[in-house]
Amino acid sequence: MAEAIAHSPFINILGMTPNEIQSHGENLEIHFSFAEGPFGKMMIASTQKGLCYLGLVNDEIVALEALKGKFHKAIYKNKVEIMHQNAMLLFSQDWSMVHQINLHLKGTPFQMKVWEALLEIPLGKLVTYGEIAKKIGHPKACRAVGTAIGDNPIFYLIPCHRVIQASGAYGNYFWGPAVKAAIIKWESAR
Repeated sequence: MAEAIAHSPFINILGMTPNEIQSHGENLEIHFSFAEGPFGKMMIASTQKGLCYLGLVNDEIVALEALKGKFHKAIYKNKVEIMHQNAMLLFSQDWSMVHQINLHLKGTPFQMKVWEALLEIPLGKLVTYGEIAKKIGHPKACRAVGTAIGDNPIFYLIPCHRVIQASGAYGNYFWGPAVKAAIIKWESAR
């Protein structure tokens, strides 16, 4: 049975079951679509239970092949879902139309704890890797926290961009330092 992991004002993480993970998505149907956002083109993918991927895209074919590599036995359909459109509303100025967003994620228990902690970082606030490590009860696991953050499959909605180095430097970011800086600036203006 999948377990509800985290709650934020709009986002709920549901971990994939061991069977869903071990079967490489054999019984999953994944719907994907592409949309323009404030930081570029994005691919959004979901199962029946929730979003399983959201990321920036340079090449749609390459992005889809990378997604298929994560769940190589799943069935894929290019289909815009209501939950895709709802997720895109978080990039608007008016959050009154946003409904609960469920995330259906493949991750270790440690990764789930890290991603849950990220959901608790308020808009416009920055925290350090060490603060996240302390929050999840592993104060010496800063590097492991960084690795889990780097494996985050949900761009922006799980706000890994809000985590910086203790020195104040932004540090590495999967989508590149320019995107991280742009997101931080965009959020501080909101």
